[in-house]
Amino acid sequence: MPASGQSFADTEKQLRRIISSLEEDKAEGIIEIDLRGKSTIGDYMIICSGRSSRQVISISDKLIERLKRDLDVYARIEGRQNGDWVLIDTGDIIVHVFRPEVRQFYQIEKMWLPSEQIASLDN
Repeated sequence: MPASGQSFADTEKQLRRIISSLEEDKAEGIIEIDLRGKSTIGDYMIICSGRSSRQVISISDKLIERLKRDLDVYARIEGRQNGDWVLIDTGDIIVHVFRPEVRQFYQIEKMWLPSEQIASLDN
């Protein structure tokens, strides 16, 4: 059962919309991490980058708008003020949008990905 109690089909639809929104807005380095069975914080985590604070804020704002408009999903947002690291939480999916330098500093993908995938990130 998805973290929010909605159906798997709804969560998968939400995931596809999030990925397409990020791609539409030219987010870079999009990584999808399946958290099902690993954590209760959500079913998926998405990590991506924008090239600047302005783009990070824009990607985040447009994602929030599209989720609300297209799927009637209201997400919580943190960190929008600075545009260094914005976290968007839909209940089932957590999206991190970073400036590249901030993403490199925290490297949160390494906390969640299997070791073989981490090795491919380093190359």
